[in-house]
Amino acid sequence: MPHITTVVIGAGQAGLAMSYCLSELLVDHVVIERGKVAQRWRSQSWDSLTLLTPNWMTRLPGFHYDGDDPDGFMSATDLIGFFDRYAALSRAPIIGDTSVIRVVRTGERFRVITDRGGWSADSVVIATGYCDLPAVPAPSLGLSTSIAQLAPSNYRRPAQLPAGGVLIVGASATGVQLADEIQQSGRQVTLAVGRHLRLPRTYRGRDILWWLDRLGVLDTSADAVHSIDVSRQQPSLQLVGRADRSSLDVGILHAHGVRLVGRVRDMSGYQVRLADDLIASTAAADIKMAEILSRIDRHIAANELAADDPEPFRSTWSHTENSPERLDLKSEGIETVIWATGCRRAYPWLQIPVLDRRGEIVHNGGFTPAFGLYVLGMNFQRRRNSSFIDGVGADAWKIAEQIASSAAGVRVA
Repeated sequence: MPHITTVVIGAGQAGLAMSYCLSELLVDHVVIERGKVAQRWRSQSWDSLTLLTPNWMTRLPGFHYDGDDPDGFMSATDLIGFFDRYAALSRAPIIGDTSVIRVVRTGERFRVITDRGGWSADSVVIATGYCDLPAVPAPSLGLSTSIAQLAPSNYRRPAQLPAGGVLIVGASATGVQLADEIQQSGRQVTLAVGRHLRLPRTYRGRDILWWLDRLGVLDTSADAVHSIDVSRQQPSLQLVGRADRSSLDVGILHAHGVRLVGRVRDMSGYQVRLADDLIASTAAADIKMAEILSRIDRHIAANELAADDPEPFRSTWSHTENSPERLDLKSEGIETVIWATGCRRAYPWLQIPVLDRRGEIVHNGGFTPAFGLYVLGMNFQRRRNSSFIDGVGADAWKIAEQIASSAAGVRVA
């Protein structure tokens, strides 16, 4: 079995960033990928998907967006091309179409077994990402088999769905985007709204992420928050990336004809029991957004920045009247349920005791309890933007520095 210093598992944004940093530090390594570069973007993106971050935020170590539309938003196809160029220019040693079967510890080294052979390695970086498998909740098991169920990773376009209405569960970025697209296709959409983080696409003449970047919100470190576990459970930002830089929230969806209901509690046959929390969820999102915009206003005033006048604040909780306690999918004509309820992670091949009771990798900034085993690309790994394309690089450098210095027995803090 050949020996190498480091095996990186995954050739998405995290794996490519890791490879670049290791190459810069002259660490010999391979990158194992089950398919092609950015395989998940290739196989699990719907047709109209665009990034939520503007192009100027598409930055990786040694590489960044260099096109003529810095304020635009890449499509999934464009992003795949970006990653392909990065991999080629950095000469990442990628071994594609290779699935990991087992990772074990043998003494002070690791053995990485794949369906195309294996390696002995001093270190392993798990860079399979935060968005791995759909997190479909247990109530889905109670639905009638005549109701089509799918996760966003299986959705491509409205035309693939049955002709009837659609219930979308989850109102974060994915949920609101699919709700708007499917409603505009002519199907009636009902959106079950849980916790969400509402933000406008632009504020006072700038993209909202420009303001958050300037305020340092995206660089907030894990040790600066009250509870890192709570922070890691926060839903994704309720944004959409469109050429007209328009906003999208539950109030706008309501104006487009989407029916808003509370969080799904249980399902049996065609019956869906809903929580009486729609007003609370939307009001909480309104309050949080108002706090963020107020912080931006104070920053503008304190630094005497040129900015547009603020627009009047419009609440979304006022659109939540008459939310039912139950839905009868059959009588409502709903034939499809889409579970926009986030992702989970699974590591059936990892045979090293670093998983908690939920199956998540235990780590501190990407450093696991097993010295030499690292994870990269996780939500709020070291900073709030760790799972962003724009944020993974700083974490990759930290791990690469530790790998490069491991011969001296030094662990980088």
